[in-house]
Amino acid sequence: MAYDSDNVFAKILRGELPTNKIYEDEYCIAFPDLNPKTPVHVLVIPKGEYTDFSDFTARATPAEIAGFFKSVGKVAQQLGLPEKGYRLVMNIGHDGGQVVPHLHVHVLGGKKLPV
Repeated sequence: MAYDSDNVFAKILRGELPTNKIYEDEYCIAFPDLNPKTPVHVLVIPKGEYTDFSDFTARATPAEIAGFFKSVGKVAQQLGLPEKGYRLVMNIGHDGGQVVPHLHVHVLGGKKLPV
């Protein structure tokens, strides 16, 4: 899958679409999902142009990979999720349910999630 620079997350990163940022650092931004599946449902997206997890792990620098995943942990901490637990989800490709062709992690919590 080629990166589409007109995807909604790319537009958010360029400031063309507004979002309610809850976290930002040099590696990512995080904001609430517009269609939440749980009481806490936040998306964390890297600032680089990566279509999915496979693309990210193949092309990103070790610093970008480590920085991004540390940032995901910081977001969960900021949301107060570690005490009771939470789920991280990445949908990859069409068959995996990925809708936006920009790597993103769903941080889900705020209730007991089914196994």
